[in-house]
Amino acid sequence: MDKKQYALFEGKFVPIEDAKISIMTSAFLYGTAIFEGLRAYWNDKTQEVYIFRLREHYERMMDSSKIMHMQIKYSVDELCKLTVELVQRNKPTGDTYIRPTAYKAAPRIGPSLENNPTEFCMFTVPFGDYFHGADGLQVQISSWRRVEDNAIPARAKIVGAYANTALAKTDALNAGFDECIVLSENGHVSEGSAMNVFMVKKGKLITTPTTENILEGITRGTIIEMAESELGLKTECRPIDRSELYCADEMFFCGTGAQIAPIRSIDKRPVADGKVGPISAKIRDLYISICRGEVPKYHKWLTPCYNSGSFGSMSAKPSGTPRA
Repeated sequence: MDKKQYALFEGKFVPIEDAKISIMTSAFLYGTAIFEGLRAYWNDKTQEVYIFRLREHYERMMDSSKIMHMQIKYSVDELCKLTVELVQRNKPTGDTYIRPTAYKAAPRIGPSLENNPTEFCMFTVPFGDYFHGADGLQVQISSWRRVEDNAIPARAKIVGAYANTALAKTDALNAGFDECIVLSENGHVSEGSAMNVFMVKKGKLITTPTTENILEGITRGTIIEMAESELGLKTECRPIDRSELYCADEMFFCGTGAQIAPIRSIDKRPVADGKVGPISAKIRDLYISICRGEVPKYHKWLTPCYNSGSFGSMSAKPSGTPRA
């Protein structure tokens, strides 16, 4: 028999099957919700599960809440503690995905964000490889453009914006590709359907700047830091033309869900020799080792759940006064 699983729903830990919203809820009717996606990694040797960059995800969620006129009733510190408690209640012994969501909860018709209370929920699910172990992805440039900052800002993880993602991803799959890259309205590379993109050219990492309608990825920032520190690789953040992708030495996606996913072809053109490149492979392997707690230097990025408080972001300085 499966063990009981819990969710945090409107201030209480409840069985996951009891965490339900009304069909009249504003967030369901209009996409007026924000979310984060976190991963917790299982280490069989230590019998521990580590949440990767817990605090940073909630700091980004607070930024999303500002854009969407939301008042989350928990502080960053409280959100971190609640997340650890939920993982402890669900007792995973494998890799786990954590989905916190803040949403406009008024049961009414009309999309306005004012006089519309904010509620919060969170659940966890087992989660392995986003691309199911594919050794390099076949990718197309999508005909769908990324939504603009002055339409639905991509730097906020807004639920309604993921209709754009769904269209681009679905068309790529239906065309026989694994994934897609979307362009901004000015024709520059933006990102993947739900992940940032890097290319390698002449030993340098190149990625799109935050002004190209991308989510400011936590994994993206992690790669920039660890690639320089551990591999001596500099990263250049600048606009990327579509045609540059066809001439790249290597390419890969990155994100909490995707982790590090090398790209072996783009629009049916092989990336270099069409195999996973050496830099992409090194970054992928190092990243996973860090996430599993195998590199002590980066324990600062990990929050252990079964022996919580021993290291990681739970011991970081408070971001502000807890709210009721």
